[in-house]
Amino acid sequence: MGNVIDAVKTRSSTRGYTGEPLTPEELDSLIHAGLQAPTAANKQEIHFTVLKGEHPILKEIEDEKNRLRGLSDLEHNFYFEAPTVIILSADKDYKWSPLDAGIAVENMALVAEELGLGNLIIGCIYDALRGEKREYFSAALKFPANYEYEIALAVGHKAVEKAPHTYNADAQVTYL
Repeated sequence: MGNVIDAVKTRSSTRGYTGEPLTPEELDSLIHAGLQAPTAANKQEIHFTVLKGEHPILKEIEDEKNRLRGLSDLEHNFYFEAPTVIILSADKDYKWSPLDAGIAVENMALVAEELGLGNLIIGCIYDALRGEKREYFSAALKFPANYEYEIALAVGHKAVEKAPHTYNADAQVTYL
């Protein structure tokens, strides 16, 4: 077992995966990391929809995302051919759902890094899943009643390496 500081320092967004599927143990670790995330008032309202990368609904989501953006087919889809995509949905009437989903997906991303897996936190499908096809996609993804898309995570074995992003602490942090 590594340490969280190292996982934070080394994690980067992966945009290329091998075809190797996750093991049941890897997937279980990721899901439990999301489930163990804190939620406001311990509501535990986050729902996780797990899909294999070849699931046909992912192509429909990609097509809708591209249609809304006026794009033709791109070199890669929104999840960069990852073997697993986990879509987080939550109670649309609960004020803290977006924040809770963000905490859960970060837990999952850090555990993926710890396991040596690549991952990509995905927001680019927001308009597709919250737009005019919202009900269709919510049903297809089996979201619970009154739930809507919040964020997603692509995960798999890395086919490409990318250095973690740099930052400017002097410009981004204010100490009072």
